[in-house]
Amino acid sequence: MWKLVVGFVVFAAIALYVISKAGDKIDMSGEKHGGDAAQHEPAPAAAPK
Repeated sequence: MWKLVVGFVVFAAIALYVISKAGDKIDMSGEKHGGDAAQHEPAPAAAPK
């Protein structure tokens, strides 16, 4: 049982370290809709034949 607790604490510490090092690169705010959504470039038009 103690191994399970130690494993959880180690995993949580690693996860918190990774999240803290990522800074603003991780967006934890959920789904985005409308203007907040990521902007994608339009697909290029097919070349004329």
